[in-house]
Amino acid sequence: MQTDILGEPYTQRVIELPDDDQGKVVATLVSRKAPGTTTRAVLYVHGFNDYFFQTHLADFFVARGYDFYALDLRKYGRSLLTHQTPNFTRSMSEYFPELDEAARIIRDDEGHDMLVVAAHSTGGLITALWADARADANLVDGLLLNSPFFDINAPWFMRRPAVSAVGSLAQRAPYRVIPLKMPGLYGRSLHRDHDGEWDYRVDWKPVIGFPVRVAWLNAIRSGQRRLHRGLDLKVPVFVGCSTASYRQRVWSEQAHDADAVLNVDHIVRWAPAVGRHLTLVRVDGGKHDLTLSRQPARDQFFDQSDRWLTTYLR
Repeated sequence: MQTDILGEPYTQRVIELPDDDQGKVVATLVSRKAPGTTTRAVLYVHGFNDYFFQTHLADFFVARGYDFYALDLRKYGRSLLTHQTPNFTRSMSEYFPELDEAARIIRDDEGHDMLVVAAHSTGGLITALWADARADANLVDGLLLNSPFFDINAPWFMRRPAVSAVGSLAQRAPYRVIPLKMPGLYGRSLHRDHDGEWDYRVDWKPVIGFPVRVAWLNAIRSGQRRLHRGLDLKVPVFVGCSTASYRQRVWSEQAHDADAVLNVDHIVRWAPAVGRHLTLVRVDGGKHDLTLSRQPARDQFFDQSDRWLTTYLR
């Protein structure tokens, strides 16, 4: 264990994972302890084109008596090695080993008997699938999902042929880049060097995003289809999203007050597929990452999260 790039009081440990076709693979578990002794913990999992840097999210949880952990998944952020294709995967289940190990460390090595998983976007899809697959092990006591990636942001008549084409190509050319025009409006709304208020490493979270590759998109669609068939999580689940999506392809100030990545109606539609104990919250003025929204939307998200935690996870 060593001091994290965020500095004290954050520490990190590297989780060694089996090599893949590109070589060495690792994940990174960041941690910050609450002021007093506690047996409650939260594990945060980021989304695509992302890594953990949101220290105000950690502030929120440690102030409520949770030891805070964040996992940079393989090929993301702290875990991205020079020989690797950023953010690449062939299956959502490829991330299960580092989630398993993070849960083991938190519960067995560090003695926590309650674990809440908080996750954003693609991380919300991954952790919902993982929690369902590990339901018999009782690893997770609650899921707090921030704009989870439950469906592709495209009309139905465009999604269906695209999925068929991607599925057949994923085996033959998994690393092929899908030629998408990425305007970078969401990144522009976030980073302080553009129109945002946040500072983070743009080599790990580029403003226009990393290229989308065939196998990654196929993995996403496979995971989403599994979720659409219905999971059976019995733990409390919180799903939060904005009240609106930003549908323009050019910049305007309205990009600050809507989800500029996903169709929020898709999130609302598929949220009940996660489990039977669901709290759905829509945040006026919320961005795709609700924790990075401007105030007062950010405060609204944290207030609703606090209410859910105190009601269902005492």
